[in-house]
Amino acid sequence: MDYAIVAKKIVEKIGGESNVNSVQHCMTRLRFILKDESKADDEAIKKIKGVMGVTKQGGQYQVIIGNSVGTCYKELIKLGNFKEGSSNEVKEKKGVINSILDVVSGCMSATMPAIVGAGMIKVLLVILPMIGILSESSQTYSILSALGDATFYFLPLILCISASKKFNINAYTLAAVIGVMLYPDFIGLVDAGEKISLFGLPVASASYAYSVIPVIMMAWVMTYIEKFTDKITPAVTKNFLKPMLTLLIALPIALVVIGPIGFYAGEALSSAMVFIYDKAGWLAIMVMGALMPLLVMTGMHWAFVPLSIMNINNPNVGFDTLLLVGMLSSNLAQGASCLAVFLKSKNKDLKQLSGAAAVSAFLAGVTEPAMYGVTLKYKKPLYACMIAGGISGLYAGFVGLKCYVFATPALLSIVQFINPAGGSNFVNALIVAGMTMAIAFVLTWIFGFEDPANEEEEEEVTEEVSIDRVEVTSSSVVLSPIEGKVVSLNQVNDVTFSEEIMGKGAAIIPTVGRAVAPVDGTVSALFETKHAIGLTADNGAEILIHIGLDTVKLGGKHFTAHVKSGDKVKAGDLLVEFDIKAIQEEGYETITPVLVTNVDSYNDVLALIDKDVKEKDELIKAVK
Repeated sequence: MDYAIVAKKIVEKIGGESNVNSVQHCMTRLRFILKDESKADDEAIKKIKGVMGVTKQGGQYQVIIGNSVGTCYKELIKLGNFKEGSSNEVKEKKGVINSILDVVSGCMSATMPAIVGAGMIKVLLVILPMIGILSESSQTYSILSALGDATFYFLPLILCISASKKFNINAYTLAAVIGVMLYPDFIGLVDAGEKISLFGLPVASASYAYSVIPVIMMAWVMTYIEKFTDKITPAVTKNFLKPMLTLLIALPIALVVIGPIGFYAGEALSSAMVFIYDKAGWLAIMVMGALMPLLVMTGMHWAFVPLSIMNINNPNVGFDTLLLVGMLSSNLAQGASCLAVFLKSKNKDLKQLSGAAAVSAFLAGVTEPAMYGVTLKYKKPLYACMIAGGISGLYAGFVGLKCYVFATPALLSIVQFINPAGGSNFVNALIVAGMTMAIAFVLTWIFGFEDPANEEEEEEVTEEVSIDRVEVTSSSVVLSPIEGKVVSLNQVNDVTFSEEIMGKGAAIIPTVGRAVAPVDGTVSALFETKHAIGLTADNGAEILIHIGLDTVKLGGKHFTAHVKSGDKVKAGDLLVEFDIKAIQEEGYETITPVLVTNVDSYNDVLALIDKDVKEKDELIKAVK
């Protein structure tokens, strides 16, 4: 997949660079803040090869790419002066619930690579001692254990980075305040069990390691503190007085007000989750397993992430009973459904997509490629996933399944359900995994789906048969002007060519930097920039060879013309030479459309595609 092309098409279809306030990405999505969302063509973006879907949440225009979102993002930022987004750019009014979800999602999503990575390290530390590769008493184990625990222990400090971007405040000032909550001397005061005070104000004896809610709340409060200190400090003292006052004002608020509120709110929510699980765990997990795809689509699953992390790292709890259990049922159901689609589909593109999505869901627990690329798109597989997730979730609730390590549930990480104290929890996790995969696979197979035809293959076969069977004179044949691979015009990242606005034909991805005359005729036009050549064949066919996309901007650089307008040429005569590598290094595509522009003069214009051609191989036939 050429993500340079994907990124360029996305920017074009969202209204261009001028319509983008900012952009960032999470694990699977490009997250745009647009000036005018009405300018974005949702349907056109969904049809871009490499895009799995589009969703709009919390003022963000989100384009789902999947596991390769990082690569796509790198290509995207090459296209313009895009800046990274913050919530302050979003001016639309939202409800309280949507606002909270937007804040939690914006803060947590950026930290997920570290959280997932640390979770998998902890999973590895379960597996390696089990198979005898690593001793739990070794120094290596201790250091790796620190690597797995550090992300969660210092999560408040890590969250300072994303929260500061979300609220557009100084990350380092926020980290300085939050750092006090994790400072050894402060923890020592808490552990001592004595009353703590700051400026005579009572400080709660609370532990803030692993916490999320106090940091997000404090980041919000800091927006007002920074505005206040900026307002009251004279310009000549801002460099030193403003940050000092900010810290002195923020610390008491953090330790006396916000920290305790966030800490006890988290404790209350944690207790509520445990209570619900104790009283109606079977119902809670069944609903979570069935509705998880909808929660992911709306972003509501982010509301459970801080609570899950808190419960697992709480010495009085030590496990998660809701989010990760529900995700185990849902994630593996998505993978199994995609596997059924992979085995049943006859469409080569869908087979490739569903196969990759199944691997992503099974091994990594990343389900966006499965959901947006396959199950949601074809609907019936999604119904199968939801039914399977609900049934297996019901069993998980009845047996009291618990998860002891925060990691995205998948086959590789399923050891996260091993109870350190022993018992049947892991066996039940395996039963849930097997149950949800079997049910999702069978139901997807039974329900079926609308299997798209192999349009490209059919087009190729039709065109190849047609071009071979039509009896025409050689003068109606357009030869290949360039050596390379022929592809369909719909793969050209320019609507002028891909939608056949200028004419019909094919495109060539060149392997040799020269273009020769494809017909006997006259050079009717040679652009000053030498990137485009027009020819009129002796029989009247009008041909355009356009070397690269947007290469007009090079002003003729890297091109050498060997003809001029008005010259007579024979098929095979050298027209232009061009430096493929140099053009690509300048950031331009070298894909070359070859068109018959006077299509109204012909009944049909047929082209061979998906072939390797040499100069003067038969390429196009214009049929009268």
